[in-house]
Amino acid sequence: MAGFDLIIFDCDGVLVDSEIIAAQQEAKLLSEAGYPIDAGEFAERFAGMTWKEILLSVEKEAGLPLQANLLEKPEKILDAKLARDVKGIAGVLPAVASIDIARCVCSNSKPHRIEAMLKRAGTLDLFAPHIFSALMVGDGRPKPAPDVFEHAAEQMNADPAKTLVLEDSVHGVTGARAAGMRVVGFTGASHTYPAHSDRLTDAGAETAINRFSDLPAVVEALAEWSPLS
Repeated sequence: MAGFDLIIFDCDGVLVDSEIIAAQQEAKLLSEAGYPIDAGEFAERFAGMTWKEILLSVEKEAGLPLQANLLEKPEKILDAKLARDVKGIAGVLPAVASIDIARCVCSNSKPHRIEAMLKRAGTLDLFAPHIFSALMVGDGRPKPAPDVFEHAAEQMNADPAKTLVLEDSVHGVTGARAAGMRVVGFTGASHTYPAHSDRLTDAGAETAINRFSDLPAVVEALAEWSPLS
């Protein structure tokens, strides 16, 4: 597996099954604010986006002025619920531990939430201290901006062209590709939907997997093949 310098893992929806929990809570808040939506549609449309980006998107689409206090409303509720209820994605620990390549986490979530979720899932020690939040990098631009991926490569002394990213959202895939990295899509969390894999590959992922047990073989295969060769 000498073909890669680094593997970057998204957190929400890749390492932990958190997207569905967030979708349920945030869909409820939007519905109460006058924008009816269920958790399934919310996850399909808004996965990978920050809550602020979601609110701006809804306001623009529906012409619905949302209350300013809605921006902060889900934070404490979600922090407590995720720290208490989130589960790790099955198979993360053995699969990741078996891949002898430097690794880190790049997420749009806040640092305290990433740490709490990985701790709850029992995988914090697998990645710490190499955990990067897009909100704490440069101007704090979240994915699909490539900033957090570029920062991680720099911090880990990795060539972006020799970096592989595992992502569950179009935003994440787009950001990683903009950083010059290769991407594998992941569709193994509870928020997945029928067209999930196709959307990730359309955005630039080379392939997609729905279980971590497939990851080592995929990494090995991609390490031996370059799309530029």
